[in-house]
Amino acid sequence: MCASARELVAAARGQIRNLSVDDVAMWLETSAAVIVDIREPDEVGRDGAIPGAIHAARGLLEFWADPECPQHRPEFDNAKPIILYSASGSRSALAALALEALGYTDVGHLDGGLIAWREQGRPITRAFAAGTEASTRNPICRSMTTARSEGA
Repeated sequence: MCASARELVAAARGQIRNLSVDDVAMWLETSAAVIVDIREPDEVGRDGAIPGAIHAARGLLEFWADPECPQHRPEFDNAKPIILYSASGSRSALAALALEALGYTDVGHLDGGLIAWREQGRPITRAFAAGTEASTRNPICRSMTTARSEGA
């Protein structure tokens, strides 16, 4: 029997650390947690991001997080807590499970995602932490961004 996407997300939420908006805000104020926005670049451009977040689109997350992979990014450090978020928390729940499978031991996700963050009046920014936006780090995204800006 095949599982639905909804069932996969529900199963993931049962196996990971689900953090509330207040939990994430506290982590950001009191620790060196790395907050990772896994939404697509167009979502980020349209809706903004949590201040201090780095961007790693969901499709690249495992490659950037795996220290054995040539695409590994130093922002992904197993010695630091990692907090993931997506728009509503579904993709970040699945992503948290994937990071745990890669050996990350201190992973959580923002339950309710950016929608919950915004609904509770938390700050939103239009800029990522320096040098971490996907369009500046990923040659595919960079070429797409360049094509758009040149009118292609």
